[in-house]
Amino acid sequence: MENLEEIRYIKRTQKDYSMSLKLEIVNEIETGKVTISESTKKYGIQSRKTVVEWLRKFGNFDWDNQTPLNMSKSPEQKIMELEAQVKLLEKQKAFLEQQAFVADKKAIIFDMMIDIAEQEYKIDIRKNLPPEQSTNLKKKNNKQ
Repeated sequence: MENLEEIRYIKRTQKDYSMSLKLEIVNEIETGKVTISESTKKYGIQSRKTVVEWLRKFGNFDWDNQTPLNMSKSPEQKIMELEAQVKLLEKQKAFLEQQAFVADKKAIIFDMMIDIAEQEYKIDIRKNLPPEQSTNLKKKNNKQ
């Protein structure tokens, strides 16, 4: 009998609880499979408050307004959320367009720098040799 009691209840610390365990417990409570008290006994959690905190953090219940988060919203609320989302996307688009503009300018400047270096030092910087030519050059360099 003593072994069963030791196996059933193991004193744990906060560090022992993985995120998957927390989410599993929250899901079981929200679906009605177990109560908070049953889950504390089942998983060896010392305090009911710990489970309640997980429900507040990871659950589908809005504790401030005392309503489920998946409750339907009014058309006005949906419109306001969509307008906020549109504004955010417009800001992101403007930022990305600015980054693309700067990247294009940098590419132009780098091309100009290469052109100037080619003229100044009379070398082909952009020269791309076909594979067979590059191996021939290596052979010549090895012979010398």
